[in-house]
Amino acid sequence: MNAEVFLDTNVLLYSVSQLPGEAGKQRIADMLVTTFSFGTSAQVCQEFYVIASGKMKHAVTPTTALEFVRKLMSRPFIPTDTELIQSAIELRQRFQISYWDAAIIAAAQRLGAKTIYSEDLSHGQHYGSVQVVNPFLVAKPA
Repeated sequence: MNAEVFLDTNVLLYSVSQLPGEAGKQRIADMLVTTFSFGTSAQVCQEFYVIASGKMKHAVTPTTALEFVRKLMSRPFIPTDTELIQSAIELRQRFQISYWDAAIIAAAQRLGAKTIYSEDLSHGQHYGSVQVVNPFLVAKPA
């Protein structure tokens, strides 16, 4: 299963944001969600559910968050398995980044994605075959 791009948790959270101050980021995130053939991972789905259903301001209901996660899991999806864990550890050591960021990169690589859209990783950085793009730096919110 391949994906054109990988969307990090923060991008997906902005796509469901209802905060007026995040309207520009919400539009950009929504455009990414509706435009690209994107993939996710178990980690992203878990993070999304926990944050969207409780930790973020104006959280969505747990039912709405679950419906969104189910849609995410119907797309190209990478589970957390021994191969992903090993790849993430190698990436963590190679690039001196957190394990969790390395797991995102490992999942994107396994999907064959060339781009990770993320606000958390270093914009423009190449991690092997994958490049990180912060969509909120590239596209200026209206």
